[in-house]
Amino acid sequence: MRTFSRTLLATLLTGLSAQALAQPVEIRAWRHDTSENEIAASQAAIARFNDSQNDYRVVVELIPEGAYTETINAAALAGRLPCVLDMDQPVVPNFAWAGNLAPLEGLLDQALLDQIVSTGKGSYQGKVYSVGQYDVALSLFTRQSTLDKHGIRKATLEQPYSREEFDQILARLKASGDFFYPFDINTSWSGEWASYGFAPFLQSFGGDQIDRASYLASEGELNGEAAEAWGEWMRALVTKGYIDRRAADDKGFLRGRVAIHYNGSWAVGEYSELLGDDLVVMPTLDLGQGPVVGSGSWHWGISSGCPDKEGAARFINFLLQPEEIAAMADAVSAIPTSEAAAALTEHYREGGKWRMFYDYSERFARIRPETPAYPVISSSFEKAVNDIFDGRDVLDSLDAAVAVIERNIRDNNGYGFQ
Repeated sequence: MRTFSRTLLATLLTGLSAQALAQPVEIRAWRHDTSENEIAASQAAIARFNDSQNDYRVVVELIPEGAYTETINAAALAGRLPCVLDMDQPVVPNFAWAGNLAPLEGLLDQALLDQIVSTGKGSYQGKVYSVGQYDVALSLFTRQSTLDKHGIRKATLEQPYSREEFDQILARLKASGDFFYPFDINTSWSGEWASYGFAPFLQSFGGDQIDRASYLASEGELNGEAAEAWGEWMRALVTKGYIDRRAADDKGFLRGRVAIHYNGSWAVGEYSELLGDDLVVMPTLDLGQGPVVGSGSWHWGISSGCPDKEGAARFINFLLQPEEIAAMADAVSAIPTSEAAAALTEHYREGGKWRMFYDYSERFARIRPETPAYPVISSSFEKAVNDIFDGRDVLDSLDAAVAVIERNIRDNNGYGFQ
């Protein structure tokens, strides 16, 4: 009897020792290095996840944003991607097409995934490969004192400025002599801003960067009549002196040199702090087919080669809880990607002072083309915009972009769309 007891005790102690010595499975994650507020909020969320359970431990590595996409591509070729990575939503279809991402349906909690708005998901051919905690929205910023002085009404969600009304407003502001350039659309910015900021104007005219029914052609969308009209309108902003083609910076509005600034919701914190109650936020323009705002920000996904997709999914499930989304949205002044999370925030809940951005996103957002060809679409579109601003023939500029995009699609056998 004593022998049995000693044996049982030894077995129990051995089991307890093994359990005590067991270490959580490490889940490697990459994210882009960005603002201090966002990194701090992200690190706090990771710490909360690690403290919430004993099975997994997420270890994150920060990668410089400027080299982030190239780093992912290089790691994918070498078979060294981490389990979890964040990605700018427009590049998700390209990563998915290349076989670097795992579809999230079946891995994530479907109820949590379903609560995320469509613009908070990154998809390719009907499958979700990424999901984000926050988004941003475009808008027009001005001062109430400017509107009052020049007899200009405030645009509203129900009645945004039409093309004709806005052209008259710009002409009035220009003629007043108060503003050498009354409008700022951030011509000093480069890269993704052209597609994110200016494609919504194109879409409001009725054009687009690609035929979204097939994702095989840009002909007729990027160089059709609506697109040509958009290009002529964009050119007129320069030739009429409404915008500064060679703006030295994007501070003209804050410094009083510009009357109306076309910018993203990311700017509202700074503008509100400096301008107080004089700040006015308005929906963007209805150029014929209703206002359009860009959508899709940084998302989380799971690499296809992850050896522990269950652990990676548990981490992302944790981030999708309304409390976690709300914490991130509050930290970075961004739009929560679920209504349940918005209700927990100070500014984006119903009645919150920045609720308008949630409403703009909900009503006007259009996600950038979900195709692996998007990087080429974006760079070709940027070149066309710059050529138009610089005086090149509008249709020639758009035709050139269409040729580059369609050649790339053909060279890649339609990216799986045929």
